[in-house]
Formats: sequence, C-alpha cells, structure tokens
Amino acid sequence: MKTASWFTKLPADHLMIGISRGVPRGLPAGYRLFRALAPGPWFNSVTEAEYLRRYRTEILDRLDPLETAARLVQLASDRIPVLACYERPDGPKWCHRSVAARWLSEALHEPVPEFGYEHLQQHEHPLQPPSWRRG
Repeated sequence: MKTASWFTKLPADHLMIGISRGVPRGLPAGYRLFRALAPGPWFNSVTEAEYLRRYRTEILDRLDPLETAARLVQLASDRIPVLACYERPDGPKWCHRSVAARWLSEALHEPVPEFGYEHLQQHEHPLQPPSWRRG
C-alpha cells in the first residue's frame, strides 16, 4: 500500500484509490474511491491542530485500520492500492493522506510510503504535518 497525488503517473500494477473529497476533472477512468478516509467539510478552514484532532476523532477513530486496509486491498484487486488526493509531494502543503498512511502503517506494522519516496522512513513521509516533522 502506498500514497500519491492524483497527478502522479503510476505503473500498471498500482491502482489509485481516492481518499479526497473530490476527483480532478478529466481524470481517466480506472481509479476507485474510498470516501471513508476523506476529510470532513472543515478540511480547508481549520488550523493544523484542529484538522488533526478532527481527522482523528471524526474519521480515523470510527474505522478499524485492519478492516480498512483489507477493504483497500480488495478494491485494488491484484494491484497495489495507492491512496490518492490532490497535494503533490514536492509542493508546499502537508496532506491528510500522510496521516492516513501513518495510521495504517502503525496497524499493519509495515510502511505505507509515498510513491517515489519508498526509500524514506514512515516518519519522513514528504506530506506529513509540520508538527510531526523532526529536527
């Protein structure tokens, strides 16, 4: 399992599974959606601390991470599931997909890296919130 931006070109053995509130216009068919991991309507109107609190309590705490991982693998069929939303890994913003990746990684006891950044440790995910960054 990995994460990526909707705008990342993936190999054929990977499948985009959207966890964003919407999907980019003109996106080619072939992706899946898993709205249970999408942020709430507050996603662009609260502070980082409030976002993280609400994402944890309103989204993640209502889900079982192992069941969620199993559903994502099932959605991807025989491909690698890639949790997708808008933020690009080289952009200036952090993204909720890094929060979902950490949550899943802790439950699965294996990394859930950003596509193209598989060499990084989980705590080095390029889109983690600033308050989680070390050093």
